[in-house]
Amino acid sequence: MFRWLLLFVGLFAGSLHAQQESYSFLKPSDTLHIPRRNAVVITTAGLGATALVGLHQLWYKGYPQSQFHFINDNNEWLQMDKAGHVFSCYHLSRLGAESFRWAGMTTKSQLLYGSASALAFMTAVEVFDGFSAEWGASWGDIIANTSGTALYVGQELLWKEQRIVPKFSFQQTHFAPQRPTILGSSFQEQLLKDYNGQTYWLSFTLADFFKSSKIPPWLCIALGYGADGMLAGRSESNAFLAGGNHTRQRHFYLSLDINLTKIRTNNRLLKTLFSVFNVVKIPAPTLEYQASGKWIGHWIYF
Repeated sequence: MFRWLLLFVGLFAGSLHAQQESYSFLKPSDTLHIPRRNAVVITTAGLGATALVGLHQLWYKGYPQSQFHFINDNNEWLQMDKAGHVFSCYHLSRLGAESFRWAGMTTKSQLLYGSASALAFMTAVEVFDGFSAEWGASWGDIIANTSGTALYVGQELLWKEQRIVPKFSFQQTHFAPQRPTILGSSFQEQLLKDYNGQTYWLSFTLADFFKSSKIPPWLCIALGYGADGMLAGRSESNAFLAGGNHTRQRHFYLSLDINLTKIRTNNRLLKTLFSVFNVVKIPAPTLEYQASGKWIGHWIYF
């Protein structure tokens, strides 16, 4: 589901670029701005509908349909896909809420409509899965989606700020060329499909937890999770395809990061762009622990 978050971020960033000559346009309204609210509702509905129609035509149309059904895929891909659902739903909820904040809606309305739009979109994707004979709706995906939204909404309710931000990083691997139809044949496809190269992070803004300290407000500690050795979702299929050459393995990371939204600037355009691109983990020195028991230090890891 990460590919659909990238689509929304790209479209959002493109609309911001078109408005860079009028910075005041980017400033959130202090009170309810009806034209802005209507624009956000129409744009959100339009983008969501367009993405779903495109998804159906490009992805599901070529596969046989079935009665709606659920599957248990919780042991596939070493749960990397579930981490992707948490990440995507968190940021879709965040971008939705920030859009409604720009329209001057109340905090309660921002959280309600921002999270509802994110969950509605992701639930529609699960419905498509449920009617596909190739896949099936997944309770694990639904729980992960809900967890991502809850992480955003919960922090707003508890702290009125986002102290813990899910982030993403990626590097190409030698696994994708071994099965390009599943893991991607180009960099763009691999970015979205190759779980071996993806890392999902929880970035903790230190100064938010230690308000009286002199820690820079943008400095973060990030905990990461990744996995490799995967040519297929399930371990038994993976063993057959790999011929015993690859062992599926989890990786855990400890690193530094930067919260772009905490960088002080009076430039409204920069503030908005920082918010949009705060989904990406900044390359930094990293300590890695592999499930095999091996420790590795990286001067720079992304």
